[in-house]
Formats: sequence, structure tokens, C-alpha cells
Amino acid sequence: MQPFYLVNAFSTEPFAGNPAAVLFLDGPDWPGQAWMQGVAAQFNLAETAFVQRHGDGSFGLRWLTPLAEVDLCGHATLATAHVLWQSGRLGSDSPAHFDTKSGRLTCTRSADGHIGMDFPALYVRSIPVPEMALRALGLSSALAATDGTYLLLELETEAAVAGLKPDMGLLSQLDTWGTIVTAPASQGGDVVCRFFAPKKGVPEDPVTGSAHCRLAPYWGTKLGQKSLKSRQISARGGDLELEWKGERVVLWGRAVTVGQGELQIGF
Repeated sequence: MQPFYLVNAFSTEPFAGNPAAVLFLDGPDWPGQAWMQGVAAQFNLAETAFVQRHGDGSFGLRWLTPLAEVDLCGHATLATAHVLWQSGRLGSDSPAHFDTKSGRLTCTRSADGHIGMDFPALYVRSIPVPEMALRALGLSSALAATDGTYLLLELETEAAVAGLKPDMGLLSQLDTWGTIVTAPASQGGDVVCRFFAPKKGVPEDPVTGSAHCRLAPYWGTKLGQKSLKSRQISARGGDLELEWKGERVVLWGRAVTVGQGELQIGF
């Protein structure tokens, strides 16, 4: 049986932030893809993290939504690092090194419990705003950019982002599989955002670390800042602090464990 934990990432509250399942696997080999996808569908959270310990003390880490595997996930990485330290699987002063489809990712923990994740900075380029995106979000205009994976739309106000009522069917028809909508924060931070990925089984993600790998260089360039505070204004909500370091971004957040158990289905 494989132990699992349910964790709310980018929050210290039990019903806020982004929930992730963290599943620890035995043995040196990954399970079959169909088994992993079935487990992720069973948990039915935005992401399930699958974790293997390597002989050198690092960990293999993969992330699956209910419908597909992804190359990078922030909140499930934060959840995994949190569990490693909380459960004693990793010494409290040791960094957590993860080997992933996005390369080596390292997490460290500050004295006050904040976890910093060293992620790649992902740069978007400006494009004409897709008409389908405007229709899906009920917008007349926006600034648009993309890196080929996510579409980023900048609106003028936080209120405009908060008031969106997307048509998920139309959003799922976009070429990019995730959509970030963002604006300057009206108070208490620098930027706000929401994130939608219905094509991958996540209609609206509560808090999205990978989106902030794009937002940090995007807003850092616009605002002339290396450090940013972001609030993802989903129903659950979550807070991130960002350090843009050229080709890397450090995402800071906290997490809380809300449950644990054992998976009784072998692979």
C-alpha cells in the first residue's frame, strides 16, 4: 500500500489554497501510465503528485491532473516538499531536490515555514488577442501573449478579472491548453490572476504555480520589479511571493496538511 497526503498549498487554512494529493511510491520503477492516470482521476484534484525516493537522497516527481500528465506544477511541488519535511522523510534543514520533466527543481524552507521553489522562468511573447478567447471570457478587448502552452490575457482592472464568468466549452477549444487572466492589484499586492485549463480537466485552478513562472517575468518587466506579490483570486484564493532572477523564478508559499491515508490499489 502506498501512503498519501492531502495538502492545501499556498495557504495555511484548511479550506483555502489549492488542494493536491501527494502519493509516495515504493520501488525504483514508475507504475504504468494508465494506473497513475486512474489514481489521479480517483483523487479528482487539480493535481496528484507521484513521488519516488532516489538513492542519492533526491526524489523523482511527476504530476497528473484528472485527465493528463503535465510538465510543471507549482502547488503540488509545494505540497510534496511540505510533506517531506513534516513527515520526517527529509531532514528539516535539508533542501528537497526533485527530478522532473522540467529538470531539477529545488525547494528550501525558511525559519518561519515559508517554502521557496526554484523554478524556470517562462517568457511569453505578445500576440493578437484570439477572438475565441474574447468570446469565451465575455471580453471586448485585452492584451494577449503566449509561450505556446499558456495564453496570457492582461485586463485593466482587478475587478474585471474577478468578474469573469468563462464559457469552459469555448476555452477548451483554444490551441493553448491553459489560460491566465491577470491585472494590476487594486490593493495589498502587485498583481492578481485567475487560471483556467478545462482542456486538461481543471476548469478553474485555485492557485497555479506554473502560471506564475510566466507572470513573474511578464509583470517584472512591466513594473520594473524583481520581487512581486501575487494574489490568485479564485473562490479558494491563494497568495504567492515571487523573486524573478532572469532564467529562474523563486515562488514562495506555505501549505497545510488536511488528511492522510493509504492507497489500497497496487500497481
